[in-house]
Amino acid sequence: MAPPTVKDMMQILQTGICNERSNRTNVILSNVQKALCNFSRGGFTLLELIVVLFIISLSLSLVMPSFWRSETDIIKSEARHISHTLRYVYDEAIGRKQTYLFSVNLDNETWGYKSEREQRTFTPQEDLEIQDIIVPSLGGISTGEVSVEFGPMGPEEPIIIHLQKRKSVYTIMLNHLNGRIKILEGYKL
Repeated sequence: MAPPTVKDMMQILQTGICNERSNRTNVILSNVQKALCNFSRGGFTLLELIVVLFIISLSLSLVMPSFWRSETDIIKSEARHISHTLRYVYDEAIGRKQTYLFSVNLDNETWGYKSEREQRTFTPQEDLEIQDIIVPSLGGISTGEVSVEFGPMGPEEPIIIHLQKRKSVYTIMLNHLNGRIKILEGYKL
């Protein structure tokens, strides 16, 4: 038995004719020619389908969790955002020897900061609410607007902010002496 020639394989690819015997030579098709015949018919093998389904399921398992963010993921993300902003304001006030004002509006659920050269306002994401803010000289405030001044030496008092989304509550604590910030699960004082 002679191996199939290139000419035989080209004929199969061009015409799509796959007989058990080649038209020009009486050579039995090899496994390669059979594979070419199966390919030219347009069918898929079970193995190919399994591999494709595996790749699709793997990519979905990596992508889908980002669409289904849990309640705690949302509140943790917002707590980190507020803590990074508090730390930025603390560092900028001390580093630039300027006064910054950190404000929280509990009525329209916004927070932000402003100085002589910049101003930013943020809105919490996805029905997250700022439950209250505690500053020792003002007490616990749950309505209205609260502003805390960050001077060249930082704020004069510690700040505690409570975030809530349905049943989940997180606490953000700023230590006014060293600028360290803690994010804790639950309502802490």
